[in-house]
Amino acid sequence: MPSHLAVDASAVPALPRSTDHHHHKLVISGGGHLSGHVPISGSKNSALAVLAGALCCSGGAVVVRGVPDISDARAMAAILRSLGAKVQERGGGELAVDSTALSSAEPAADEVRKIRAGFFVLGPLVARLGEAAVALPGGHGKVHVKAANGRGLTGGRFYLDYPSVGASETLMMAASMAEGVSVLTNVAQEPEVADLARFLVACGAQIKGVGTRTLVIDGRRSLHGAEFTVIPDRIETGTFMVAATITRSCVSLSPVIPCHLTSIIDKLSAVGCRISLKGAGILEVGEIWVCCCSCLSMLMPDVLRNNLQVSAATATAGGDLRGLYLRTFPYPGFPTDLQPQFMALLTTCGGPSIVEESVFENRMHHVEELQELGARIEVNGRSAFVKGRTTQRNVALSGSKVEAADLRGGAALVLAGMAARGVTEVVGVHHIERGYENFEAKLLNLGADISREVIC
Repeated sequence: MPSHLAVDASAVPALPRSTDHHHHKLVISGGGHLSGHVPISGSKNSALAVLAGALCCSGGAVVVRGVPDISDARAMAAILRSLGAKVQERGGGELAVDSTALSSAEPAADEVRKIRAGFFVLGPLVARLGEAAVALPGGHGKVHVKAANGRGLTGGRFYLDYPSVGASETLMMAASMAEGVSVLTNVAQEPEVADLARFLVACGAQIKGVGTRTLVIDGRRSLHGAEFTVIPDRIETGTFMVAATITRSCVSLSPVIPCHLTSIIDKLSAVGCRISLKGAGILEVGEIWVCCCSCLSMLMPDVLRNNLQVSAATATAGGDLRGLYLRTFPYPGFPTDLQPQFMALLTTCGGPSIVEESVFENRMHHVEELQELGARIEVNGRSAFVKGRTTQRNVALSGSKVEAADLRGGAALVLAGMAARGVTEVVGVHHIERGYENFEAKLLNLGADISREVIC
């Protein structure tokens, strides 16, 4: 039986895919409102890890459902093929991966360098083949690893100084096939890490402590195939929640897992947004949000995931939102992948805000582009002071030409463009398409005035 709910974003037809997204731009006419429903795709970060984890399965093919149609997922499929795995794209977000007969311990370097998740294949390769040579993502050089015994890995105890998602997932995959018991301490608790663990368990791995800081893994010589559906993308969900809020609109979203969104709901509520969770239980929230995750978690998880919707709106029609203090943290803290989008929102709120980035260095590239749109932001190291708008009637942003330098910053610029007065042009579309399935089409379906043009 497949795990989790079916994540189907097919309700929004994909726009024709260009062969070269580097020469396209998005043109946005701001000032409008959004309305309607957003079908949330499968999690990008979960899908990439699970696809890499399919290399652990020497005992049969894996069927992964809910894989978003994004360039990062296509790059991961190419990486698997370069290792000798057979990857079949069945449509509708379903991929079949047969890695029973790997032919290489060195994935295609040009594909690995496209995505950080390409490095995830290191653990499965060393565990299965006794060695691996993997290019460094985004740069030059390779990492060569060879098992001390020339055959495979041996379990042990590992403490992570920082709960890194990548390190947690790489060690988990390797330990699942290592000889003996491994204890991983201070691992990341992100939902995508737990999703990978559930996938490995579905394939025969013995993992205890899923979702906690400590994992105890009894290694198996080999894992078998399985069917698995990845969780909904909480970052895409948060991005569209911000889209609704920055345009002072109301939209619904499904499927979602509410406990994955606790910090996001908390911050949106703090700025003055109303959040409603509708499904097996109904919760309507006004200006003050009451935490409901402990109640929701007692219900059947699959029922909740299949029936929940999220809508966002200001507390009063035409009302103003207020600034706040925001600091990113590892899960369950506020996700760094939503910091740029939330900063764009705060430029439209009344009063000052402070944003601190504690997870990644150099994650303020979007600030300069937001300033091109009229945002009043001052950066000091990892902190940004956002002045916000001065009066309720004042429009904080004005359209301009800006460039996306990365995935989440690009999404933030699109959202800012929808809130700005006039026309905004965003180049660097290929960055956005790394992680958002049908982003432009979904916005169009909500009523956004957005179009794609060729850069002359």
